[in-house]
Amino acid sequence: MLTTQEALTQARLILTALVQVREEALARARHLTQHGHDIDAHQVHCERLAYRATEVRAAQALLHAAEMHGQDDAMMAHTALAYAAEVHQNMLAEVGAHWSAYGLSEAVLAETCAAEAVRQAARTGAAEALVCGIGQAVLDSNGVHTSRLGDEMAELTRQAVRDFTRQEVEPIAEWVHRHDALAPDELITQMGALGFFAMSIPEAYGGTGMGMLVMVITTEELSRGSLGAAGSLITRPEIVARALLDGGTEAQKQRWLPPIASGALMVAVSVTEPDTGSDVASITCRADAAEIGGQRGYVLNGAKAWCTFAGRADLIGLLARTDGDGSRGARGVSLFILEKPRFYGHDFAITQPQGGTLRAKADATPGYRGMHSFTMQYEQFFLPADCLVGEEAGHNRGFYLQMRGFANGRLQTGGRAVGLSQAALEKTVAYVKTRRQFGQPIAAYPLTQYKIGRMATRLAAARHLTYAAAQAIDQGSETGLEAAMAKLLASDVAVWLTQEGQLLHGGWGYAEETPISRYVVDAQVLPIFEGVRPILALKVIARQLLHG
Repeated sequence: MLTTQEALTQARLILTALVQVREEALARARHLTQHGHDIDAHQVHCERLAYRATEVRAAQALLHAAEMHGQDDAMMAHTALAYAAEVHQNMLAEVGAHWSAYGLSEAVLAETCAAEAVRQAARTGAAEALVCGIGQAVLDSNGVHTSRLGDEMAELTRQAVRDFTRQEVEPIAEWVHRHDALAPDELITQMGALGFFAMSIPEAYGGTGMGMLVMVITTEELSRGSLGAAGSLITRPEIVARALLDGGTEAQKQRWLPPIASGALMVAVSVTEPDTGSDVASITCRADAAEIGGQRGYVLNGAKAWCTFAGRADLIGLLARTDGDGSRGARGVSLFILEKPRFYGHDFAITQPQGGTLRAKADATPGYRGMHSFTMQYEQFFLPADCLVGEEAGHNRGFYLQMRGFANGRLQTGGRAVGLSQAALEKTVAYVKTRRQFGQPIAAYPLTQYKIGRMATRLAAARHLTYAAAQAIDQGSETGLEAAMAKLLASDVAVWLTQEGQLLHGGWGYAEETPISRYVVDAQVLPIFEGVRPILALKVIARQLLHG
């Protein structure tokens, strides 16, 4: 087996080559697309390139984490090498299959990914013995994630939230899923008391200001217990809080942020419409200026879809068109905060004294239960003028405020996906260590060890890419690119890893009483919300990469 230093050296050699190829490919694509302005004419290639660039960034983040762990953590070094080898294989195969699109010269490839030393390093990282060794180490540790974070507060938070999840979330997770129930109010109250909704809100507004890394770790650990009934409860408050901090008036911040931070007010976000998903600038739900009973405000008319937690929520952050000229697109929408009573069922209706109505019905889903996602119809529904985020200064600025909030939401989705994947890994490890076939536990077979090794390797890459994005935001240097990359990669890892875990469970993986079946259906939603996978890769990641 390689020493820690040998593994790190080999991983660095591969990453150096990968970064060179990535930069050459991006330079070619910038020329091809006129720095992203003509991206739609080259969608297929740009989507591919965005994914390869994301994998390279994840490999860098994982290698950096392994280097920070030092000489006493061979497992991390071997994992970094194994993932670098996998990314190298993906890059070489894709460049070779789409040679003209990538536009790289034979000389560039010969000096980088195709160089003999780099190929040999990649063979070492992809070797069955190394990957099986990672798998055996994971089996020995029962799959539990214990790597050092380099941040005392983050490590204390991880242990505290992990304990809370084991005691309060895991015992109810299956019941909530099987009965399509809401996350219990008692759980929300406990989470609020522990400051889980307050981490990225400044102390001046009732928050703790602990930053995005602590928030992501909290989300990860809660999602390990339940994606719908715990891990996702933080996301919508984060999105709305970010928008208020960026664009709200001081009075609005004082009015809504402290109760959001305490968990006294729970939040939903309403952007998607029945005919409008990723193309947010094309929404048609209208908010027209009006005066009713001597009070200035707006009347809402139109439909919204996939508004998760809308029934139980006290507040809904709602994006609506406030400019009559539909051709203005993103420049003609505003963000509102709608206050409402709580409803606990699968449908609800609100009728205002002046006759305005809101009718909502939850859409049945195979997974992601615990919150309920609603389709809603507004008819002459009145909102006071002070519900417009930023009031007059916020008129027609909603798209930009919402997109900033979505950057936080995407980062949280990275954390949610990592937590769900971790749960699947742990349950799979427990199963293969006890399930006996042909006279021995299936964990004793090399193929099982190899599969566990690959699961752990990809999960580590997704985790450390997500942590790196959180740290970049905390340091004020993140533009939303790494958060989008974290969401893209971690969501795909969750879908793949949960299905691998299900296969290792055999027939019992298809039984509802086995948690892995819940993880599989929950994971399916992750590549969809906060930017469906192809749109996220193309319109967010590729666009930013090619603009530079």
